[in-house]
Amino acid sequence: MLNKLTLVEERFEEINSLLYNPDVVSDMAKYSSLMKEHKTLSPIVEKFREYKKTDEEYLSAKEMLDEGGLDKDFREMVFEEYQSAGEQREKIYEELKILLLPKDPNDDKNVIVEIRGGAGGEESALFAGVLYRMYSMYAESKRWKTEILSSNPTELGGFKEVSFMISGEGAYSRFKFESGVHRVQRVPETETQGRIHTSTATVAVLPEAEEVDVEINPADLQIDTFRSSGAGGQHVNKTESAIRITHIPTGTIVECQDERSQHKNKDKAMKILRSKILEAEMQKQMSSIADERKNQVGTGDRSERIRTYNYPQGRLSDHRIGLTIYKLEQILNGDLDEVIDALITYFTAEKLKSANE
Repeated sequence: MLNKLTLVEERFEEINSLLYNPDVVSDMAKYSSLMKEHKTLSPIVEKFREYKKTDEEYLSAKEMLDEGGLDKDFREMVFEEYQSAGEQREKIYEELKILLLPKDPNDDKNVIVEIRGGAGGEESALFAGVLYRMYSMYAESKRWKTEILSSNPTELGGFKEVSFMISGEGAYSRFKFESGVHRVQRVPETETQGRIHTSTATVAVLPEAEEVDVEINPADLQIDTFRSSGAGGQHVNKTESAIRITHIPTGTIVECQDERSQHKNKDKAMKILRSKILEAEMQKQMSSIADERKNQVGTGDRSERIRTYNYPQGRLSDHRIGLTIYKLEQILNGDLDEVIDALITYFTAEKLKSANE
């Protein structure tokens, strides 16, 4: 591993030199590609240099202890330094292992999130609205942009379904473990007996697919227009601005009717379609690689109940990693970092364990 890290450091220095080369600076595509590589390698090289410095301290203290001839007080001081540097060296070595794990190529992408009300009728639609608000507030705390792509709101303020994009660097890396069935336990406002009801909503998380990621043949698309339904005043009854796109080879269907412009609805629908086709490709690749499939267990199956939001107890439980937190109100107001950090830590450890095996 240390040999590999030496090569990484050499490449990092090479990139540093190239970034000052006038020929490279004038070539925007090449410069951008090198900057991206520089950004990826930077934390690895920084940590490797920290390791080398600590290793030097450790070996220097060991050499002094091996040579002997130290008075008692000085020997104790050197021994403490030897122990401390040794522990720090091991810690940094483990951190380097994690940094060298293959990076998910989608981590830096924008993300499309789809939420659908599940079991529980109107109460599940209201819960879908709660989840949309929670994710929107989390995105706002990161200064990311949220844009609704498609929605089917209910009269009471919930959503039968809502698709939205969150744009920001690293958005997918923070949201990718949210896919699955989310369960809520609470007393609905319409409940006169004070009984706790259980309902669910399904969340799907897709990395935004660029045109270069997914090639779609226009001949494979069936595009239908229809009149929008729901809120929107007289306009919705007059023009066929809503769009339904069917990708014939896969049978994937997407609809968008949020915008008054047919053109804008089509653009949004194509964004969702590209991301769905990319996700299907990713799932196909994952299932064909046994180790990778093992790492994905519990992270992407939409039929699996991943989390419970218990209002009476103010409790959130993530069933995949055995996490329980008693600060539900803050979480529903977008304070999601503790939950997401715990998920990332757990699944990174699983990936590392698999790599070691």
